[in-house]
Amino acid sequence: MSQKIQLEMRGHTALLTIANPPANTWDRESLGALEQMIGQLNDNPDVYALVITGQGEKFFSAGADLKQFADGDKVAAREVAELFGRAFDALSHFRGVSIAAINGYAMGGGLECALACDIRIAEEQAQMALPEASVGLLPCAGGTQNLPWLVGEGWAKRMILCGERVNAQRAEKIGLVEEVVPRGQSLEAALKLAEGVNAQSPSSVSRCKRLVMNARSGSHAEGWAGERDLFVELFDTLDQKEGVNAFLEKRNAKWQNA
Repeated sequence: MSQKIQLEMRGHTALLTIANPPANTWDRESLGALEQMIGQLNDNPDVYALVITGQGEKFFSAGADLKQFADGDKVAAREVAELFGRAFDALSHFRGVSIAAINGYAMGGGLECALACDIRIAEEQAQMALPEASVGLLPCAGGTQNLPWLVGEGWAKRMILCGERVNAQRAEKIGLVEEVVPRGQSLEAALKLAEGVNAQSPSSVSRCKRLVMNARSGSHAEGWAGERDLFVELFDTLDQKEGVNAFLEKRNAKWQNA
C-alpha cells in the first residue's frame, strides 16, 4: 500500500491521511491507493466511520499534480481522470460515514475529495476553490456535480466559472462545510463526530446514507418507497434485534454490523 495515503485505526474509525508533501497532491499512486483502501474498509465489518485529512498544517490537498498534464498527452489525461473518478466515487460510496477534516488549503482535486465525503469540517484558516479553468482544465472528479448540490448553482458557478476562492467562514455560510473550528482542531472535531457514528447501528447508517444519496437523482415517491423497503429489510439484521432489545433493557447496544 502506498505511503501517500496513510491508514490508522481509531476504534471503529479509520483515519486516512493524505501524505504527499509538500502540498498533498494527488497522483496515480495515491488515487489507486485510496480506491483500494476504501474497498478494504468496506469489507471490514469493524469499520463504521472514516475521517480523511491532510498531513501537516498548511494543506488538506492542493489537488492534482499538474506535472501529469504538462505534455498534453490525451491518453495519460484520460487515465488520470478515470483514476480520479474511481477513487472519489469509491469514497462517495463508502459503506459508513465519511468526514473530511479540512486542515488547510483544499484546492481542485483536494476540494473534490472533501466533496465526496458525507460531512466537512474546516479549520478557520482553510481556503477552498476549484481553479481548474484557470489552467485550461476542468474539475473531473465530481466537482461540477457535487458542488451545486451543496451550495446551489449560483455559488457553484462563482467558484468554477469565475474562479472564486472561499474562506472557511464563507464556506460554512453557503453550505460547503458543516462546521468551522479553530486552527489545528479539525481532526479532533471530526474524530469526535465519528464517535457519534459509532454509537449508531452500522446496518442502519449504511441504509440511511443510501437513501439520502439516492435523493439527489431519484423521485420523492421512490425515496419514500425506499424508506419503507429498507426499514423492513433491517429486520433481517442482527443489529435491529440488538438495538431494540438494548434500549428496552436499558443498556448500550453491541453492534455486529450484520
